[in-house]
Amino acid sequence: MLKLKRTFDLYRDVVCDLRKKEASVCRVKEYSGEVDTRILNIECDGGILYSWTGATGTTRIGKYDPQTKQNKLLYTFDTQVCVSSCSLNKEETLLAVSLAQNRIEVRGLKPGSKCLTLLIEIHPINNTKVLKAVDFRVKVQFLHQEESDRRSVLESHLLLLTEDGYVDLYHILLTRQEGYRMVMVSPERLTKTAERIVEDFCWVQWDGHTQRLYYVTHKGKYRLRCVQFFSKHYCEAVLELPLEMPANSFSAVKFANLGFDHYHTEKPEQELVKMEVFTDRIGSMCICYNHPLNKNNKEVVYTLVLVHKGCSKTFQMALGSMELLKRSALLHPLFIPIGYYILVYMEDCFLHLINTRQQEMLCHSLFLSANTKRHDVDLGLRCRSADITVLNFDEKASVSLLELSSGRVLAAELNAAHLLLILGADTAFQCPRREPDPDRLAALHCLLVYMGNDPNLELKIIEWLCDDTSTFQSFDHIQEFILASLYRICYEKSLNLDKILPYSSVFDKKDIPKSLLEIPGVTCTTELHTETIFNIKLSSLTGFWSELQWNTERTKYLEAVPSPRYRTSHVQVEWDKLLKSGRRPPSHKDHIEENTKKVLSIVDTWSLDKKLVPLFQEEDPQQRALIGLTVDKLREHLNRHLPRLGKKRIETLVVNYVAKLLELIRHMLETVWLKYKLGPRALCLSQRGSAAEWSVFYFMCQILEATVSLCLPLPPGFHTLLAVFAVRCLPQHSFLQYIDHKLLQLTDTFVARVMKDLDNSAGNELLKFSILKRLPQPAEQTIYHMWDHPVTSASISRAYVHTMLEKHNKTKGFAFSGSDKPGFRPEFLPLTYLAKMLSDIEEQGTNPFEEQENVDVRFVEETALKQTLVLLGFEEKAIDFGPGGQVTAGRMTESQEQKDECRASKGMGLINKL
Repeated sequence: MLKLKRTFDLYRDVVCDLRKKEASVCRVKEYSGEVDTRILNIECDGGILYSWTGATGTTRIGKYDPQTKQNKLLYTFDTQVCVSSCSLNKEETLLAVSLAQNRIEVRGLKPGSKCLTLLIEIHPINNTKVLKAVDFRVKVQFLHQEESDRRSVLESHLLLLTEDGYVDLYHILLTRQEGYRMVMVSPERLTKTAERIVEDFCWVQWDGHTQRLYYVTHKGKYRLRCVQFFSKHYCEAVLELPLEMPANSFSAVKFANLGFDHYHTEKPEQELVKMEVFTDRIGSMCICYNHPLNKNNKEVVYTLVLVHKGCSKTFQMALGSMELLKRSALLHPLFIPIGYYILVYMEDCFLHLINTRQQEMLCHSLFLSANTKRHDVDLGLRCRSADITVLNFDEKASVSLLELSSGRVLAAELNAAHLLLILGADTAFQCPRREPDPDRLAALHCLLVYMGNDPNLELKIIEWLCDDTSTFQSFDHIQEFILASLYRICYEKSLNLDKILPYSSVFDKKDIPKSLLEIPGVTCTTELHTETIFNIKLSSLTGFWSELQWNTERTKYLEAVPSPRYRTSHVQVEWDKLLKSGRRPPSHKDHIEENTKKVLSIVDTWSLDKKLVPLFQEEDPQQRALIGLTVDKLREHLNRHLPRLGKKRIETLVVNYVAKLLELIRHMLETVWLKYKLGPRALCLSQRGSAAEWSVFYFMCQILEATVSLCLPLPPGFHTLLAVFAVRCLPQHSFLQYIDHKLLQLTDTFVARVMKDLDNSAGNELLKFSILKRLPQPAEQTIYHMWDHPVTSASISRAYVHTMLEKHNKTKGFAFSGSDKPGFRPEFLPLTYLAKMLSDIEEQGTNPFEEQENVDVRFVEETALKQTLVLLGFEEKAIDFGPGGQVTAGRMTESQEQKDECRASKGMGLINKL
């Protein structure tokens, strides 16, 4: 599950160099003696302090600099001593050392205490000050100071933490002598001016990167407190939080992240509780601890307190076999922070990847058990999990593991290949079993949200989406891909977006499958924090603490809101109204169009590669309206629930969110286009679709189904492209059924291509007639002008006649006289009436075909009568209108045949109207 990279090796980076130095001291070619090297502490700048005993029998302290890859000797004791704690100030002028054992001889000092704490000037070696001489352990740690915050007066600050349960802070003034000598000012007054900042703790943790000291007190109830050290050399208690921990959780005082004591190491079975605190720069805090193992209970219990979410989650993991139960008695869970995940690992027992941001459902966390997946719960470490130390991770959210026994420091990150294997998307391996839906869902979200910035990884997942034919009963994998990918661009903005933005389609399900709510072998209990966690006013503070306070307060507000998460139903209701009405107020239309223009302008800047798929190349007014409406509703939702982000920031976030949606769908289509090596031939309507085009069509239908159910907009041109593939791949009757069931939309661009690119063969004529029948009337009038066919000519003529009749003065009576027109026969009075009316109208106006002449009434009457007989079933076929059976709807020529055809067209229009 973890990808480990060795960044430091005690033997490679230190011991080999020390052997060369010892050989130089002993004046031998190669030193063959033992070099007893031990890691003492790792400072917040990454520097590793260590001690070693060489050929001379003295103890020396050195530092390894990870930047320069160099070792530096800091101090040499006259005799061999046992260093249990050590820290170096940033200027490398002072060294604080805590020495252990009953007898210690250092430059004539022979105290009878078990622990002696010294403050030593090392630049140059000048003075040694005894800070403590007691019978219990003492830990030392210098505070870190930024260069920009340094005062004109040189000053260092030292924390002294004792096993007796208190913490003192020493302020050490320094002065520069002779231009280079750094010495303490009044060292005899150090112990008198020490400031006690903590009393009576049973557990303490130092976080060097954030300069925070966490400690637990026990006065009837366990409470976690935090002291924050600021750059202006003062500290403040900022947090107090009650913990529901079992009684007698700590049998002795525990130190975390305060160096490594090789002379006072407790056996793992004696350590009842392992506890650590992890924070993130955007305001998240997670407190992790296990519960003491109950011999009568065959399960491991651990708790994660999610301070930023205002809740705690207790997990109970059933071990099952007696073999695992015996092993668990010697082990403790190892808590590893990986971004916003907490990896909980117990060797040969289980591995859990807990999502600390989307914690409502267990399906967004990964639970692997050794009972069925033994190979999944091996991190590849050389030692037991109890011997692994998690080093403080920096602002980049990187984490390192220290194997104290081997002296290796390993940079740890999640293994994308293993997550792909769980997902079933790794084609390099054949997964021997089908993973449960919750495991695959958790792996998919981890790959997309936490690791999704890798383009190669996203490409593999899209290929899996296209190839995967298995069904998911619990979730839609394309919907999860879209929502998780969209969430990735926003999740670092604010923790409160976790409950505001759509993260998974599972939240929208009315009946969530039981498999997503329950994990076999794992029981989770959630408790809300009822007591206020902040008892210090932090209004004047900024940074992490203000973010944490805001997150906790906003979480309480969002818990009280019925549905704070943005749901597509917010858009669906108004979108349905717009589709039914077909129109909207001009002001609202302009507002929506402005939103759309902002989104598409961003998409244009992102689309820098070759545009393989013809998207964003047409107007598509329906999708443009949906794009603008989505922006509008999402902006309104964020402004309501997260006003602290500010309108400008929300505007940018929302526009980028919708633009990313359109770009994501384009990227999916381009990926599948390249996968099947499709070219311009795929867009030719006159050819049938190949197997590859069938696969693309099926994938596009899945995208359409996923987005329609979520009411998400599609890139302009998507429906045209889908209809083109449908014509090529589907039988004609199936294609028409797709249209009737609203699975396909007849866009203007697609229908125009059908009318122009397909010839007038019998099959194509039937397809075109069927499409025209399904078009709305406004679109129908536009399309008729694009098809060179008698029916379209008749339609144009019919529309002309209808217009002319509407303009005619209907109040005029009809005075028929057979002598008005020579040769006029009144056998068919209705047609005679219409023919005379047309004749009168044409005498008053100009012909639209740019020629002024009267209607041949005789011809119109014969044509209309003939056509009527055909419609009534008395004739088998209609009159032949000319060569090829076509009538030209454009400009009339001087040919009498074309004149007759035009008049016949008018007659058809009249009879169809009747």
